[in-house]
Amino acid sequence: MTETLVRVENLTKHFFLQKGLMSRLLKKEEEIVHAVDDVSFEIRKGDTFTLIGETGSGKTTLGKLILRLIEPTKGNIFFKGQNILSLHNEEMRRIRSDMQIIFQDPYASLNPRKTIREILSLPLSIHTGYSKEDKEDKVITLLEKVGLMPAEKVMDRHPHEFSGGQRQRIVIARALILNPTFIIADEPVASLDVSIRSQIINLLTDLKKDFSLTYLLIAHDLPVVRYMSDIVATMYLGKIVEMGRCDDYFSSPLHPYTHSLISAEPSFDPTIKRKRIKVEGEMPSPINPPNGCRFHTRCTYKLKKCEEIEPKLIEFQDGHFVSCHRSSELNL
Repeated sequence: MTETLVRVENLTKHFFLQKGLMSRLLKKEEEIVHAVDDVSFEIRKGDTFTLIGETGSGKTTLGKLILRLIEPTKGNIFFKGQNILSLHNEEMRRIRSDMQIIFQDPYASLNPRKTIREILSLPLSIHTGYSKEDKEDKVITLLEKVGLMPAEKVMDRHPHEFSGGQRQRIVIARALILNPTFIIADEPVASLDVSIRSQIINLLTDLKKDFSLTYLLIAHDLPVVRYMSDIVATMYLGKIVEMGRCDDYFSSPLHPYTHSLISAEPSFDPTIKRKRIKVEGEMPSPINPPNGCRFHTRCTYKLKKCEEIEPKLIEFQDGHFVSCHRSSELNL
């Protein structure tokens, strides 16, 4: 059995909306955003675990919770067998070098006033006792590793002097500078031109092998998900509704929402005929999620009990989990 690197148990995050003056005067109830609700899963060492779903489904919030960039409402997060929610600030600071993130927008995540040398050296100054020469050697090595050469000429430039793809390479280098074992990649190619995406995807794949990395990938581009993933999970309105090995997930989707996402993927092979499931309407507000199955307001297969009873996430087949009352009946 492969070692479990990250384990999430019943993780929940609710945001309490600040009430305005009129709401306070009228004594209205406090509104709660159900961003992540009772999510559990494991990420095995060396795997790429991918979260997909619509904007607003809770993917990025879940990633930030795992890194403790925001604190959960309840639940547990285990990293290398240790519950990181029990760690104090100094203990958490020491473990952060082993858990890093690649943000979606490379320009927004880089300080425009600092040079690349300063940006990449800062984590080393905080977490290591490297000398100035050692830090410079490390920065040069990482810049060359991510394809920015000659590194000596790159180091003293500012982020605005680079293209989007080059900036993303800098962000990747910063994530790797402390030799982490776990990286969350939040839509790492979404803001890049199509011609650059494949280069960054291949770079991430090569780095995973070279540095023995484990990824939590947040994505909506299905070809990218197919290429990079070992395990895929669908999120909808703060909950995981399906999860399984990548091949099973795409060949035999069990949840109507997952099938709708896959069936919407363009096919350039005229011999491939997909049964299309159309999803009507908008995702409900996370402030007031529907009772029962959260997808029932948009599902063409719903039953009466779907509106009243929330389905559990159960193992339908070996390693393939689904949250749907009708998963055994539907031939999707």
